[in-house]
Amino acid sequence: MMRKLILLIYLVFCTAYSQNNVATTSAAFLEIGPGARALGMGSAFVSVANDASSLYWNPAGIANVIKPELQTFYSPWLVETQFYYNSAIVPVGTFGTLGLSFTAVTMDEMMVRTVQDPEPSEYGQKFDAGSLSLGISFAKKLTDRFSFGVKAKFVQESIWQMTAQGLAVDIGTLFITKKDLRIGMSISNFGGKLGMEGVNTLVDIDVDENIYGNNDRIDGSLGTPNWPLPLMFRFGLSREFNFGKYMKCLVAVDAIHPNNNPEYLNIGAEYGIMDMIFLRIGKSHTLYELNFQENDDHISLGPEHGFSFGAGIKYQIPRGPKIHIDYVLTDFGIFNNIEGYSISLQF
Repeated sequence: MMRKLILLIYLVFCTAYSQNNVATTSAAFLEIGPGARALGMGSAFVSVANDASSLYWNPAGIANVIKPELQTFYSPWLVETQFYYNSAIVPVGTFGTLGLSFTAVTMDEMMVRTVQDPEPSEYGQKFDAGSLSLGISFAKKLTDRFSFGVKAKFVQESIWQMTAQGLAVDIGTLFITKKDLRIGMSISNFGGKLGMEGVNTLVDIDVDENIYGNNDRIDGSLGTPNWPLPLMFRFGLSREFNFGKYMKCLVAVDAIHPNNNPEYLNIGAEYGIMDMIFLRIGKSHTLYELNFQENDDHISLGPEHGFSFGAGIKYQIPRGPKIHIDYVLTDFGIFNNIEGYSISLQF
């Protein structure tokens, strides 16, 4: 029954979003993955999902976390923006596991430039832009091998005096076979459309410019379109292999079906030494290929995402929490390389 349900959900979403809809969604920051460990594995994490960053990749994964955990992630993102992700997991016994998450993308202030004043002075008006998301999650083990999780979140984007707000839901499942093969699936950002609203759309309208002496300052508002959220379907497999008493290797692969891009694969691996030192490598957007027509010419573009390399350490503080420190470096092609830093505390 469960296999049929998963297959039905997959077919519905693949059919509904099988067209090429590049650059037709809002809240693009929801596609930025958090966690230096997950990113170091090429974002192949939907079936691994065993730390606090699972709240993003697959909310069902937090059902297997047995101790409270806090995690913070920071990355200097593209074009001088900053990306932050903070999450917390609290197991509540047989009831299940609760999680909280906060995502933010920020930028420094910039001068307001208009047609009338394209080069303002340093004392002119300034503006900024940013995005944020607040989420609350619940996950529960339905059997000793199968878990289910759901996350509800508030999403907001803003620029100057304009704001777009909405609600979305993430759903995930995780199954662990008798041979320790992990099978994960998640649907992210299922919700309504977002549209900008605010005082910057208010204008004065002259109903008829040919009539002299009429009211040429009637209050009006420019309409703004609403755009859907970046819906993503993830399906992944992962397995851990032991090499002796102190060495182990985790291998994972995810298949991604977004509603605004072609399908692709994320592939990654993590090599652990004595459960203290970890080395990671991964490649996201594998097999990604964007095809379109321009002036009767067929054009094919590949991704800017390159390989990811990561490392981490785990240390048990005497009479204190267990601390995880992770680092990731990702190649972004014509953009600068992106770094990320995570710190996790497990109590």
